[in-house]
Parts: sequence; structure tokens; C-alpha cells
Amino acid sequence: MDLHAPVQYVKGIGPQRAEALSKVGVRTAEDLLLHLPMRYEDRRSFARVADLRPGMRVSVSGEIAVAGLRRARRLTIYEVRLDDGSGRLKAIFFNQPYLRETLARGKKVVFYGLVERDALASRLLVMRSPQWEVVEQDEHGGIHTGRLVPVYEKLGPLTVKPLRRILAHLAGQVPEGLEDSLPPDVRERLSVVGRGEALRRVHLPGDDDRLERLNAFRSPGHVRLILEELLLFQLGLARRRSRLRAERKRAGFEVRDAAREAVKRILPFPLTGAQKRVLREIADDLRSPHPMNRLVQGDVGSGKTLVALLSMVVVIESGWQSALMAPTEILAEQHFLTLRHLLRRCPYRVELLTSAVKGREREAALARIASGEAQVVVGTHALIQEGVVFHRLGLAVADEQHRFGVLQREDLRNKGYDADALVMTATPIPRTLALTAYGDLDVSVVDEKPPGRTPIRTELRSASERREVLSLVRREVAEGRQAYVVYPLVEESEKLEDVRAATEAAAEWAAALPGVRVGLLHGRMRSAEKEATMAAFSRGEIQVLVSTTVVEVGVDVENATVMVIEHAERFGLAQLHQLRGRVGRGRAASTCVLLAYGRLSELARARLEVMTGTEDGFAIAERDLEIRGPGDFFGTRQWGMPALRVADLVRDRDLLERARAEAFRLVGEGPLPASLAAFLEKGGWEKRFGLARVG
Repeated sequence: MDLHAPVQYVKGIGPQRAEALSKVGVRTAEDLLLHLPMRYEDRRSFARVADLRPGMRVSVSGEIAVAGLRRARRLTIYEVRLDDGSGRLKAIFFNQPYLRETLARGKKVVFYGLVERDALASRLLVMRSPQWEVVEQDEHGGIHTGRLVPVYEKLGPLTVKPLRRILAHLAGQVPEGLEDSLPPDVRERLSVVGRGEALRRVHLPGDDDRLERLNAFRSPGHVRLILEELLLFQLGLARRRSRLRAERKRAGFEVRDAAREAVKRILPFPLTGAQKRVLREIADDLRSPHPMNRLVQGDVGSGKTLVALLSMVVVIESGWQSALMAPTEILAEQHFLTLRHLLRRCPYRVELLTSAVKGREREAALARIASGEAQVVVGTHALIQEGVVFHRLGLAVADEQHRFGVLQREDLRNKGYDADALVMTATPIPRTLALTAYGDLDVSVVDEKPPGRTPIRTELRSASERREVLSLVRREVAEGRQAYVVYPLVEESEKLEDVRAATEAAAEWAAALPGVRVGLLHGRMRSAEKEATMAAFSRGEIQVLVSTTVVEVGVDVENATVMVIEHAERFGLAQLHQLRGRVGRGRAASTCVLLAYGRLSELARARLEVMTGTEDGFAIAERDLEIRGPGDFFGTRQWGMPALRVADLVRDRDLLERARAEAFRLVGEGPLPASLAAFLEKGGWEKRFGLARVG
């Protein structure tokens, strides 16, 4: 059997269905076999009609004793009575008049469905549109009943019953001795069954298969197919990492005395042990003749930005340039202001290049970048995508922010930049993501906060409790403290609306807090205005800062002890956690108030309860992944996440760890086993996972 044969030659498909299936990515027999059931139902035992009660979901078997078609308004109703010797059960089917040929009087059938009380005659029991099977006509034995039955999601034009019939026939044809991608020793180490057996058993489970294992995707067939897919993906990552480590870069960067002096001028306080450890790891990468491809992650307030900045200093003092790229222009601007502030005692020029920089100003900035006069360049990914000319780019730092595709060193190389790559995430990322989207990067974790930080109390309040929130802000301000009030950012395309909302909000807070100096920060302000506003807030001249721009990064005001997040239900978990991290930076007790409006959706309530339950960013990231599921969390395509067909990154975390260990072991041992290398090539796996662009 050729699994790579076009799907149109599978029995029951044909050219027309094949064309429709190709639009949902199903082109071969193997593609179809990898469309696994979403669940299984036990339809092996038949209930007696006499024992049925409303609410039971059962299989019944018998003969059709009465059958008739009637019309009711615009409906045609086909009604039958099934007799099993113990009693009669009514079954009705809507707008399926053709069933009178198939489910005719005298036919032996099996029905599976929900038993209900008949609305017209309460003493009668009825099944509405049950799954059915004519026993005498089924050459396979029971496909839809009488066994552990797989239930599928609709696939292109194929609904559940035709799909089940087609896949039962196709799986039955998979031979015992199907060519296996995994060599015997790998199968033994992973404790998995052969590929042929796995493909058969997920679609045709036997009586020895346990229903709960099937529904948990932990039957022997499921485990084999999931581990195979994850192993192939991790093999691609391991090979990419191996090839990258074999490359050589133009220059290694030594930590010079000038860099050490600059670091002393920059540091506002001593580094934590974690920051020192991560800086040593980065310094080793910078010194190495091989390119750096490293991910630095840590919780809010752990000092990742400072680590990245100190890495840039090493590169600058070696005579090269550094670039910092953020996912949005607002965040790029905030990074620019932060770096300018931290580097104020150093002679380095920091350049901001966004779409807001236009005309002669832009030309001058581009000239400074090309000449090397600008040593630190801040912008969005457009810096790389538009091919901005650098004098000598040595280090590219990307602030990922969970928002867009991972900066890969080959992206830099493809644009002609021979630079080291450092990726930062604003909030911690789930381990699953670290092993997939970032799986070929070396990972450093800043897992320690600066000393003296106090825990932040997080409160969920409804709009009706606004008076208490105002009292809290008033009390803190009276004690000489400061507060943030953040509103959800209106979309970029509606910036005028953003300004209006911000202005009204600031006026509202100023009216509610007479005598308190209320400042305003919004997306339409010029960079210099924002800088002046933030400086005034840092000096304590502004007591309450109302903002619709995201004050997520680079704002470090120890005297700020209250963060009020208006319409907290509209923010994502990562953003809420990051906003909360703007307070609690000094020794005074701090409070974060999540102010929610209206009736909360289940998802919104779950998010806000996570926030009130923990301050641990790593735990929050894992819960966020569980709440939203991998597709929504990763924004699969933009994340550069794998297009997985059978594995699920939340459900299969334990298997991912096993697959990764095996993949990196295989690549470390030398050339891949021939069967595995051939399978990778033949199935186009690396291409499907977006891993084929290396080499």
C-alpha cells in the first residue's frame, strides 16, 4: 500500500471529493489516515428497549416493524418503530425522505443515540436522528455500531458517517509490515508500536483497547503517532541547531575594560546572581567563533532589558553596532526612551527608526546608521525586513512580546547581516513554547528578582466598586505615593478615538481626585512629549498617570504603588501580568486593581482569577496556554509554530519532552539512521514544519 498515493484513488473519494479535500490540506492517503478521531464511543453492547429510560445514550438492535413518511409544515418526517422483542422504540428522521428505501419495514438495524420522552405521547420513548446501520448490508461488520466507534470532525465535504466508512476501509488495508520511519532501536527506546499497527488501531480499535485511553489520546496507536510527529519536528530543530553551531561568524567580541567601565556607569544597582549568570552565558556566546542564537526569558521585573543592554555594550566597545527590535512602534519607542535613559552617562548614540521618522530626519538617521555614528538602533522588525544599511551590525536583539514570528539568525543572514541574535520575551513563556517555537535556541532564564521587592496585592473589582478604588488611589497619593491608570489601547487605525478616550478618562480622574496632579499619556503624543511626561512622573510632579499607551516596558518608578487597569477583561494574561509588574518595584506595599465591566465571559473570568491567584509569571504562562489552547495562544502561523496534525502541545507536553531528548540524542550521535532520513525527505516534514530554510 502506497501511503503517498493521491487521495482520489482511496475507495469512496474520487476526483471531485479529492479536489475539495486538497483545499483542507489532504492530498494523499496518509494525509487522510492522519485525520484522527476527536473522540470514541462504546457502542458494543445493545440495550433492551424494555430497559430504556430518558437521558440514556445507547445502542439498540432490532427489526423495523413500522415505517412511514409524513409532512409537517415545511418538514418531511420519516418515522419508524424498532422492535427488539422486549418492546418498541420510535425513531424519527427530519428531511431525509430517501431513508424509506434503506430503513424499510422488515430491515434489521442498529440505532445509536439519546433516548428522550416523546413530546406527542409521553408514554413513548424516541430517538431523534440516531446514528443507524443496516446490519445485513454492512460487509465490514459494524462500522457505526457494535464496536468502539471513532467520531470524527467533518473534513472538507466529508461528514462523520461517510468519513468513518472510508477510513475504516482504508485503515483495514494498512499492511502489518508497513515501512516504518522509526528504526527498531528507536521504537524500543520510546516503547512504541509499529507504524502500520498504529494507523490501523486509531481508526479500528479492538476490544482490548480501553475507551478512556483512546479518549485521552494515550492508546498505543495514539502515543506512537504523536511521538513520531513530535520526534520529526524536534529532529528538524536539532539539525538546524547543529548546522548553526557549525557556522562561523565574522568576529568574536571580547569583554574589554572600556565595556566594564561603561557597565559601571550604567548600573543603577548591583546585578542579581541570575543576571550575572545569564550575562556570562551571553558573553561566552559573543566571544565564540560561532554565532549566538539565544533566548533570554524571565519574569516581569527580573531585569532582562538590562541584561540585553549590557550585551550591547560589549559589542559596541568592540567597534560594532547593536539593534533592538520590538513588535510594535509604541514598544520600540518605549525601548528607545529606556535605553536613552540608561545610557545617559555613556557617549553612545541611540537612534530610533520607525515609520513616524520621516523626510530629512529619516535620511539623516539612515546616514548615521550607515556610517556607524549610531551605535544602538531601535525600531521594529522593519529594520531587518527593509534591509536598513548598517555600518557593522554585530548584535540583533528582538523583544518578541508573544506577538510575532521568532527572529531567526538566518533571517539576519539572508538580509546580509552577519550578526549574533538574542531573543527576549517580555513575560515568561510556557515550556512547551520554549521547546517548539524556540526549540533550536539556547535558553537562559533570569529567575531572580532584585532584592527588596514586596509582593503585590491583586484585587478584582467590578465597576460598581469604583468609589472604593478612587479611595485607595486618594489614600496612597495622600501618603506621597503615585498611581498608574491604564485603559485598553484603541487600535492604531483609530488613534483619534484613542486620544479622545484618553483625554476624557484623564479629565474624569482629575475631577474625582481634586487637588491631585493627573498626567496623560496617549498614542498620538510625540516622542519628546512622552519622554517629558514620563520624566515628570518619575520626578513625582505627576501623581496619577492615565495612559492608553501600554506602559509595559522600561518604566521603573519605585514610588508608584497602585496600578488600576480599567476594563481588565479586555486585556490578555501576559499583558495584565506585565502591567502589574510596573508597581511593587520599591519596598512599599503595592496594589494592582483589575476593574472589570459588565458580565464577564467564562474566559475573561478565568484570566482574571489566574491574576488574583498568583504573581508567578511562569505559572501564569502555563495557565494562559491551558485556558486558550495552543492555536489561540501561539497564533500558530505568526508564531512559526509547527503545523501539527496529531499532536497537541498542551495535552502532549510529557511526550514532547521524550521526543526532544531522543531527537537531540540521534543528531548528536552523527548521521541519522537511513530509514529516518528517507522518511523526513519523502514526507516533506521539515518543509511542513517551516524548518527547510536552513543550510
